[in-house]
Amino acid sequence: MSPPAAHVLATLVVAAHVLFVAFVVIGGLLVFRWRKLLYLHLAAVVWAVYVEWSGAICPLTPLENTLRAAAGLEAYAGDFVAEYVFPVLYPDGLTRGAQLVIGVAVVVVNGCIYAMLLRHHRSNTFAS
Repeated sequence: MSPPAAHVLATLVVAAHVLFVAFVVIGGLLVFRWRKLLYLHLAAVVWAVYVEWSGAICPLTPLENTLRAAAGLEAYAGDFVAEYVFPVLYPDGLTRGAQLVIGVAVVVVNGCIYAMLLRHHRSNTFAS
């Protein structure tokens, strides 16, 4: 694979990763509009919480690092959140405790969204 092609693919993997993280955090709001996303979103939330709480590395991270290496770019250590998200929020980097907090935040945010969705669904059911 040519370095420019690998660079483009690595960038696409980063974009997919960003979209996945955004979908995990606020995708429940999309379920208000498109109910068919419910199971896809719940699966994404479960996966994200598993990765954060277990300390596992998302499979997109090694793929991105492989593509970055093929493009002649430096790979990064750790995971996507540690590399791209935490430097913005916490310049010192990602700690195990912070990963647990992220997992809790994902559960709490999505729990609130789904509680609102359930309440909305129940009020519409009873109003009919």
